[in-house]
Amino acid sequence: MNPVRRRSGFTLIELAVVLAIFGLLLGILVVPLSTQMEQQRIAETDRQLAAVREALIGFAIANGRLPCPANPAVATGSAGAGTENKPGTTCAAAAGVVPWAALGVPEADVWGRRLTYRVTLNFADDPPAGAQASFLITDPGDIMVTDGAAIIATTLSAIVVSHGKNGLGGYRTDGTQVSGATGNELENANGNTLFVSRTYGPDFDDQVVWISAHILKSRMVAANRLP
Repeated sequence: MNPVRRRSGFTLIELAVVLAIFGLLLGILVVPLSTQMEQQRIAETDRQLAAVREALIGFAIANGRLPCPANPAVATGSAGAGTENKPGTTCAAAAGVVPWAALGVPEADVWGRRLTYRVTLNFADDPPAGAQASFLITDPGDIMVTDGAAIIATTLSAIVVSHGKNGLGGYRTDGTQVSGATGNELENANGNTLFVSRTYGPDFDDQVVWISAHILKSRMVAANRLP
């Protein structure tokens, strides 16, 4: 009798088991990788917001005032895109987007949306004749920030918001606004003086940075822009 030959290779069942295990391992690896990439984008956005904050203060030191917001509805490449919405000596609006062309900063965040920007108007008007700055050392800002419940900052001169991965409430580079913002994210997109900065989560992915009137005035005094 011939001896039984040892079979080689995989059966279909064995192959299916191997593929299932491979798929499970791949899934385990992909989830942390996507989470890591998102964390990197969040960190990059924090750095961008910090750079914009310094650019705003630098503009104020050079010009005696903060810049006016840019019109968020103007598409990239159109006249007025990224420039101050300032037809005369005062801003046309207190809320808009960061005037990226005037500041020399990127137009959009890492998610591809423009940064919302609001300023206390008397901090962005042209300085009166003979004055070094548009505001006095005693002038307060009119912007307030909460954590969704309690107040965490008041009398701010300016604030900047990235609307995060979901982009809700932010403006695209074609000048259209991403609809669907609700709750705390709507508060950061409705154009008023109240903003929210709180823990990052599934229902809130905005990132916020602001300029307190005190910090701005201190920097202006150091630069001899305020007495």
